[in-house]
Amino acid sequence: MSFQSRITRLPLPVDAARGADAAALFPTLSDRMRALIAGAAGSSPYLAGLLRSEADWLPDALDHDDVVARETAGLQSLDADALGVALRRAKRRVALLAALADLGGVWTLEQVTGALSDLADRAVDLALRAHVATEIRRGKLPATDADAGGIFALAMGKGGARELNYSSDIDLIVLFDETAYAEADQMEARAALIRATRRMAATLSDVTDHGYVFRTDLRLRPDAAVTPVCISTAAALAYYEAEGRTWERAAFIKARAAAGDIAAGERLLRELRPFVWRKHLDFAAIQDAHDMRLRIRDHKGLGGRLEVAGHNLKLGRGGIREIEFFTQTRQLIAGGRDRDLQCRDTVGGLAALAAKNWIPRDVAEELTAHYRDHRDIEHRIQMVNDAQTHSLPKDDQGLATIAALMGEGDVQAWCARLKSRLERVHALTERFFAPTEPTESLPDLSDESRAVIQRWQTYPALRSDRARQIFRRIEAPLLSRMARAGHPAEALARFDSFLSGLPAGVQLFSLFEANPQLIDLIVDICGTAPALAAYLARHPSVLDGVLAGSFFAPWPREAGLVQELDAVLQRALSQPGGGYERALDAARRWAHEWQFRIGVHHLRGLIGADEAAVQYADLAGACVAALLPVTAADFARRHGPPPGRGAVVVGMGSLGARVLNAGSDLDLIVIYDADGVDASDGPRPLAARPYYARLTQAMVTALSAPTAEGRLYEVDMRLRPSGRQGPVATSIDSFGTYQMTEAWTWEHLALTRARCVAQIGPDADMLCQQIETLRLKVLAERGIDPRVLPDTGQMRDRLFAAKPPGGAFDVRQGAGRLQDIDLLAQSCALRAGDPARSTLAQLRAGRRAGLLTTEQADRLSSIWRGLWRVHAAARLLTDRALDMDVIGRGGQDFLLREVEADSPDTLRDRLSDDFATVQALVEGHLSDESPPD
Repeated sequence: MSFQSRITRLPLPVDAARGADAAALFPTLSDRMRALIAGAAGSSPYLAGLLRSEADWLPDALDHDDVVARETAGLQSLDADALGVALRRAKRRVALLAALADLGGVWTLEQVTGALSDLADRAVDLALRAHVATEIRRGKLPATDADAGGIFALAMGKGGARELNYSSDIDLIVLFDETAYAEADQMEARAALIRATRRMAATLSDVTDHGYVFRTDLRLRPDAAVTPVCISTAAALAYYEAEGRTWERAAFIKARAAAGDIAAGERLLRELRPFVWRKHLDFAAIQDAHDMRLRIRDHKGLGGRLEVAGHNLKLGRGGIREIEFFTQTRQLIAGGRDRDLQCRDTVGGLAALAAKNWIPRDVAEELTAHYRDHRDIEHRIQMVNDAQTHSLPKDDQGLATIAALMGEGDVQAWCARLKSRLERVHALTERFFAPTEPTESLPDLSDESRAVIQRWQTYPALRSDRARQIFRRIEAPLLSRMARAGHPAEALARFDSFLSGLPAGVQLFSLFEANPQLIDLIVDICGTAPALAAYLARHPSVLDGVLAGSFFAPWPREAGLVQELDAVLQRALSQPGGGYERALDAARRWAHEWQFRIGVHHLRGLIGADEAAVQYADLAGACVAALLPVTAADFARRHGPPPGRGAVVVGMGSLGARVLNAGSDLDLIVIYDADGVDASDGPRPLAARPYYARLTQAMVTALSAPTAEGRLYEVDMRLRPSGRQGPVATSIDSFGTYQMTEAWTWEHLALTRARCVAQIGPDADMLCQQIETLRLKVLAERGIDPRVLPDTGQMRDRLFAAKPPGGAFDVRQGAGRLQDIDLLAQSCALRAGDPARSTLAQLRAGRRAGLLTTEQADRLSSIWRGLWRVHAAARLLTDRALDMDVIGRGGQDFLLREVEADSPDTLRDRLSDDFATVQALVEGHLSDESPPD
């Protein structure tokens, strides 16, 4: 609504005499300003009083820029008594200007609340500093170099979000940085700063002949009933870490260092970030917020029928608090994973949630519009008498005044629209908060199933009343979906195993309740893939990733994964309380989510076994590539940067060939080039060889050591020169000499799959190229050795004797199986001197070099693909030898679907034929060194 249309409507319920009198005080102002003043004064005794007291001051323009700075300039030089008078004058003037600019439509809601919030920040800062200075002059505050004596105020609530209204009190938590003082002085400093805090509050809150500045509430501090008004940062951190509650986490969404030693305040907020923003999706916060809403509603007596007259626009149904709770709770759920959601203000929070698809955009826009309307009305309510109230008047005349201040002439129509908006806000927010009691009855269950379900109450995940309460609401939908599964008894048994392994259940059950689609997923996994269900039980937080926008996004490939993990690691390192160990935990959480995604996509047929193999390899390569620099940086802090050109991690085996499965370990070797540099340059320098050896051990630990978040990968370093007896890191010169003069044929075969996956150092790119050049040279020069085929045959015999097949469905170990085809393919790449790394590419290389006929290469390739599908599916189903009885009917269905077989017997027969075919082809090839016709 325009300025002119607002002021045309304003004077509807005006006391004409008062309005005319007020306007007459300002004969030099424009007619428009006089009309606005008349309307405001006639509607509001409070504004009328401000107009009278500031008649000589009122500017002729409603200028927003620097209004607080102008009205508080020079106040820092005043003593405490004079400051109190000056701040009260500044408050009158800023409040008057903001009211007129608001009523005239000249300032936006954010400009109005921003001006009031800026004034509060400035007033608190001036008052704190004045009283700290008094303590210093009295000799009561020990000397310190800290700004403002190390004391600071956190603005909470609307003040923290810069959303103060006309008669807001200001919620503050006042703390001091105890490290600013010598340990012997801390108690004395504490007593002086407590006095300064009390006097600051009195300077702002006390009602004098000049009024007051801001009512000041210090009760949001930790344990307000027993703690002083100013506490140390150490005490606050200890409290929040041990006892902090969800409502306090929500309060800290808006917290802002507003006065005093701002740097110390911002440090504390950084250290509190893990308390406020949880690393996992926090759907349990919904229940906490709902309980809090009900307690507030019951305490204030705000239940019952919704009527506009007397309605509490802040705490009542459909009011401001419901929109704020809706926004803050959604922020708490996901803000720990996405910093873009960590907005202080409500409007910004709604926009961020919509941008990240946590709430529909139309819902965010509608709630934003309602929030702005509610805040405008709240301001009008408080303008009338400067009363700290959020309740609409109960009488018709009072409602008419508020409607007029809103520029509305038809009071009844305005009330009807407001009631409709309140009901709409309540409907939008209540369905998010209010837990729905189960309406679905339990399905018919067998006695065996009932016995399983009865055991659940004894599991750790259901030990708390709250966990049992939430689980009751999802139990019927969960069991009903299991009853509809292809093999319900198996699904129930697997879910029982999954549930028994959970250490706690509140978060996960809340996640299921808020996202019913996850129930379908868990039933699918439990009914089909026992190994994936076991993985989920060990890492239940991976379900967070299902709700993230990237779970069904296109695969980012290895480079994209490296970039993403690097960002995750840098955030973990930079967070308060972060560090190397936190980064390792963050890497594990991140990798587990991606591993789970690959497994789910494979299970649900979104990708095939071949694509899953590449994705697992991309993920493993990214973990090594992103973690190596972080590990090296941590190592360098003690021993200096890598000496020489740097080092390269070479992926061998399946990682080099980019064909990993759900349970693969990583075969790695490390090659470095000290380039003539004898030792590192650091606090504790090391000679080049032990430097790279110890760095390699640190890298292996980073990948394989179990932490609170589990482990990433098992790492095997046995493919390095001289195996277990050789150094864990090898210089480039030694590596080349060894490969050309000492290495066995099996080591040359392994080299056919070598691939650089990670690097550190100033010249690591060139070192990678040098290693690849060396690899191709070794293949070209050593592949023509006539011993290649005989050695390959002997190696094959030893492998199969040492580890025979694990049953009819073991497609990996033994003659005629994957390992047999892999060996033959590697021998082809070696003899052809071809750079190909994967089995299929090496078979094609063998065909191009004339080592295999086209028919042989095609037949071996076709069988390899079929065997790999069995192997990849089996590793998703079980971490043991594939046993059809163990994986159950659900697992069998998935496996048979993957390999296009009608039954386990059909698959067994097909595999037997394939094994025989491959064995004959390989043994025939190895026994005949002459090239095929």
